[in-house]
Amino acid sequence: MKVSVLGSGAWGTATALLLRDNGHSVALWSKYDDEAEVLRKTRENPLLEGVKIPEDINVVSDLAQAVRDAGAVMIAVPSFAIRETAEALKDKIAHGCIVSCMSKGIEKDTSSMFTTILDGTLGEKALIASISGPTHAEEVSRRIPSACVAASVDIAVAERVQCLLMNEYLRVYTSTDVIGAELGGALKNVIALSVGICQGLGFGDNTVAMLMTRGLAEIAELCVKMGGRKETLAGLTGLGDLIVTCVSRHSRNRRAGELIGKGMPALAAMHEVGAVVEGYYAANAAVKLAEQMDVDMPISGETYKVLYEGKSPMTSMKELMDRRRKSELPTGEGAWVT
Repeated sequence: MKVSVLGSGAWGTATALLLRDNGHSVALWSKYDDEAEVLRKTRENPLLEGVKIPEDINVVSDLAQAVRDAGAVMIAVPSFAIRETAEALKDKIAHGCIVSCMSKGIEKDTSSMFTTILDGTLGEKALIASISGPTHAEEVSRRIPSACVAASVDIAVAERVQCLLMNEYLRVYTSTDVIGAELGGALKNVIALSVGICQGLGFGDNTVAMLMTRGLAEIAELCVKMGGRKETLAGLTGLGDLIVTCVSRHSRNRRAGELIGKGMPALAAMHEVGAVVEGYYAANAAVKLAEQMDVDMPISGETYKVLYEGKSPMTSMKELMDRRRKSELPTGEGAWVT
């Protein structure tokens, strides 16, 4: 099958390599002519140093050419480009094309989930799925054993995506809980930023464990309120992705957080990391969703204030620690307290 990967960043390139390993004919699309030209000439993505792009992966900057005759399209563009990409794609794909979102995040201005955007833009023309889990491109591209989840409201679509991606170094599980999978993949970036900030402040492993655990709890409460399943957050798209994003040396969100904790302004830290830090956008969406759904998300809220309002990270930590006493156990059916 011809499969098109839209977005030539690290994850898009790693996905193209994976699909090529699985025997598919692969087109890798970049929005930018000059970027595509560099990839064609060097056969290497600067974000994946030392990983060669085989000659039979067709690198293009023409979207129509990229998706022509494709049976599946994998979208791996940054969160801010999801809607623009979907709009550009809608008149170019064949009816019944599988469209999987490999990107993790929530649209900043509307707080919309990515599959919601794709479904609303592409309509019945496409079969929509979401891919999430602890899959750093640096490791998948080097064929290091990893696992992820293909989620779709239609289990048959999830199973088709599973067949497209799964091989000896990537296990792919299926799920129909798209809300849980997408929320976990998006909001763990916010918690990773908070972890990085606290590491930059000089705090220790106890603090990291606290933020990860309580951060997961507040994400799970929001998930349930939005119609997802809290058990999804105990799996690869929740706990698994949270662990790798908070502790891995490859994590942009954690690295940006460390710089902020050491005193660098948020926007300067994003620039220093040199790639999109999705947690910055997700923090804004998290606060809006928490307000809409009447969910208390103190860690995400304080992270937002540090990122967007210039609040002192040390003050934020003090206020988190000074919150009223609570039980860790659920206080209501299906709820996780924070």
